[in-house]
Amino acid sequence: MAFTSPVRTLRKVSELDYHDSRSVQLPAQITALEAWNLMTAEQGMPMRLAFRTRDAISSLFGVKRIGGFSGTRRETVEAGDYLDFFLVEHSAPQMLVLTERDRHLDVMICLSITTDHVLLVTSSVVTHNAYGRLYMVPVGPAHKLIVNSYLRQVKRKLMQGATKSESQ
Repeated sequence: MAFTSPVRTLRKVSELDYHDSRSVQLPAQITALEAWNLMTAEQGMPMRLAFRTRDAISSLFGVKRIGGFSGTRRETVEAGDYLDFFLVEHSAPQMLVLTERDRHLDVMICLSITTDHVLLVTSSVVTHNAYGRLYMVPVGPAHKLIVNSYLRQVKRKLMQGATKSESQ
């Protein structure tokens, strides 16, 4: 029996310039799109500042501004749609594959939900030039902290929702 990985990456892991996978056990089953909505619903000042800084520096190198996450809740998405600055390449209840590609680097974020309620966020990057490699020097470590924060946020919101349901 063949095993199908619950995640997608841009290339084989050994061919990536950056790869990271973070996970959290969730208290309830949700879809990958619901996880996205919970992660991006609220952007605190540190994230808004990080996106502004990224845009200010990157625009000097001809990279388009992305502005950050809008917090707009989506009920459905399909391949070809956009979630903020990410292109939706695949959308299924248990997996959402998002990409952003430019002349400096390609980024893929894969949100997947396992049958045992584990949310996996897998990030893969392929750099194309010196600016792409330089960009990843601060972004790589920061990305791990950001994703960890988002995962805690999803779990906390689901636990708060379960507590509200139980008390009613």
